[in-house]
Amino acid sequence: MMLLLRWVAHWPLGLVQFCGAVLGWIVWAASPSYRRRLAANARQAGLTPAQARAAVAQAGRMSAEVPWLWFRTADRPLGALIQWDGEELVEQAIQAGKGLLLLTPHLGAFEFAARGYAERYGQRQPITVLYRPARQAMLAQWQTYSRTAPGMQAAPANLSGVRQMLRALRKGETVGLLPDQVPPDGQGVWVPYFGRTAYTMTLAARLAQQTGCAVVLTWCERLPGARGFAIRYRALPQPLPDSGEEASAALVNQAMEWVIGHCPDQYLWGYNRYKQPRRVEASAGEAKA
Repeated sequence: MMLLLRWVAHWPLGLVQFCGAVLGWIVWAASPSYRRRLAANARQAGLTPAQARAAVAQAGRMSAEVPWLWFRTADRPLGALIQWDGEELVEQAIQAGKGLLLLTPHLGAFEFAARGYAERYGQRQPITVLYRPARQAMLAQWQTYSRTAPGMQAAPANLSGVRQMLRALRKGETVGLLPDQVPPDGQGVWVPYFGRTAYTMTLAARLAQQTGCAVVLTWCERLPGARGFAIRYRALPQPLPDSGEEASAALVNQAMEWVIGHCPDQYLWGYNRYKQPRRVEASAGEAKA
């Protein structure tokens, strides 16, 4: 399997995205529950039928691009494939030296957002990205391998990872976070998301409130015709309040909706965003903390 994924990493981007689009439609055709969830979430957000159909292929492209990115060798940087937009916001945050929190939804080639940042800015200001380790041991090893690169470190989605992100921000470094991920029970609040109540993490706002870091929205938009990707940075439409979990989480959700509105067909509408949070048994040390 490793050899197969390394082989895929050397394919032309156009071939990867074509195969991914086919894969997206195969998964859609094979899974009634996925079809229903994608259609319901897209309808809830006001997408047209054409946009919902486009999202099927885009989700497949995203899945195929992951191994293509994960197993790229250091001698094949992403630079030639990326267009930059709004990077002055990153430069301002680096100059300020108070840390930078980058927020992105599951939109476009979101895995590329952190890797692209690391290649361009990692030597000056490293990035730490939050991820949920896979249950399968082999896949978890691949995640760790792929998300640890020059200028980039991975933090698991647990108390240890939160501490790692706090340390990074307090050192004036950068943290990348996907705040539309459903957090475990007890780590979020119920607030609106595209007009329907969704369990939403409070971590993004707490990191900003506890460290005083800059907060910038970002997304990696897939360009048509396999021409690469555009990594875009934008300021928050509204600043986060100094306190209040529900108000802060609601503003983060509104910011994610605003970002998704720029290319709604590239959002992962098949993700079960409105599910009940999973219950997690805390260890004795975590409970004490």
